[in-house]
Order: sequence, then C-alpha cells, then structure tokens
Amino acid sequence: MLKILFHFYNLLLIILYIYPGSILGFVVYKDLSRQPQITSDFFSISSNHLYVFIILSLLGLLSIKKNLLLFSYLIFISIFLEVCHLIIPNRSFQFSDLFGNILGVIIPFIINKLYKFRKKNEHI
Repeated sequence: MLKILFHFYNLLLIILYIYPGSILGFVVYKDLSRQPQITSDFFSISSNHLYVFIILSLLGLLSIKKNLLLFSYLIFISIFLEVCHLIIPNRSFQFSDLFGNILGVIIPFIINKLYKFRKKNEHI
C-alpha cells in the first residue's frame, strides 16, 4: 500500500511541478500565478519544497528497500524538476526551491541512517 502511495504522490508531484502555473494557487486563491505558502521560508530555503520532498522521501524509505537507488532517483528528480522551470512558461527557477528540494531528500536519509546505526548498536 505504501509503495502505491509513494508512486501516486511522486506522479502528482511531477504533474504539479511541470504544469505552467500553480494548480494549488488556483484551488486556494482562484489565481494560477499565486503559490500557497505553508510556512515562511528560512535561510533562503523554500519551506514548501522542503516539506514536499521530505514527505516523498519518507514514503520512498518506508516502501522501497533499495535505498541507494531511491536516493539517486530522488536527488535526480529534485534537481531535474526545478531545472525544468527554466523552460516551463509561468514558472521560474529559484535556488531556494532547489535547496529545499535537495534538503528534503537528504534529511530523511540522514535520519534513517542514524536510526539504523543506533538500532544496530543496541544489539551489540
């Protein structure tokens, strides 16, 4: 079930990223040019992008066993989708979004590694 949820969320994320405008902005504000903001950005990092990729990474970690392949895919897709904004109309490439995407992938993997390391050392 989690694997299906991961794939669905991944597909939804790709659609939202490549659509020329903000689908969520249209739903919330009736305006394709506005983007809803969950929390304010911090340290020049997009909080929305951070949260979205943390959720995607967590779903992936819980449903896919090949962590290196998953990590490689998520880093690639986080960079690729943001770079696509250079050519998608009504979208713009922003480093703060890119940093949010990448950190949203890295943070869950670090937490997962620390958890596995701690669990492994508890049995010794």
